[in-house]
Amino acid sequence: MVKSSETQVILRALEPQDIDMLYAWENDPEIWHVSNTFTPFSKYILEKYIENSHLDIYQVKQLRLMIDIADGKPERMRSIGTIDLFDFDPYHNRAGVGILIGDKSDRKKGYASMAMTRFLDYSFRTLQLHQLYCNITAGNADSLRLFKKCGFIVTGRKIDWVKTPGKYLDEYLLQLINSNDKTEV
Repeated sequence: MVKSSETQVILRALEPQDIDMLYAWENDPEIWHVSNTFTPFSKYILEKYIENSHLDIYQVKQLRLMIDIADGKPERMRSIGTIDLFDFDPYHNRAGVGILIGDKSDRKKGYASMAMTRFLDYSFRTLQLHQLYCNITAGNADSLRLFKKCGFIVTGRKIDWVKTPGKYLDEYLLQLINSNDKTEV
C-alpha cells in the first residue's frame, strides 16, 4: 500500500470486493475509446483478473492498483478509481500508464494528480523504470493537463489515430523520463 497522510490518497492492490466497481467501470461505453475497449467484460473474466493480480509484474507485464481516498478518517476510505502500468518492458525499463477516476463527481478535485504523484514515485524508485508513457486523444484536455502537470511532455502526435462514432481523433504520445536514473548504456 502506498499512502500519504497529508492527502489521504492511498494506492492499494486489488481485492475481491472490488469486482462490482471494476465491472461498472470496465463496462462503461463512455470511456471505452480511452482504453481501446470495444466489448463488455464479464464478471467471470474480471474475477480471474483479480485472482491473478498477485502475479509478478515481470510475468504479466502489467499492474493495476486501486485509488482510495479517506474522507477525513481511514475507516471511511472509499475507492474512486484505478491506476495502471501496462506494456511493461523490463529490457527497456519502460511502461505505459493510465488512470481512471470512475465517478464524475470525484473528478477535478486533485485526486488523480495526487495518485499519479505517488504512482510515479513507486514506478521510478521501487520498480526503477527509466520512462513512462501514455497516449491521450487530442480532445481529452483534462488528461493532457494532468499528465503535463506531472511532468510528462508531448513527444508526438498521431493523426486520425482513434476511430470514434462519426470521426477520427488525433492522439498524443507523452513521455516522462526518470531524471534520477543514472543507468549508462
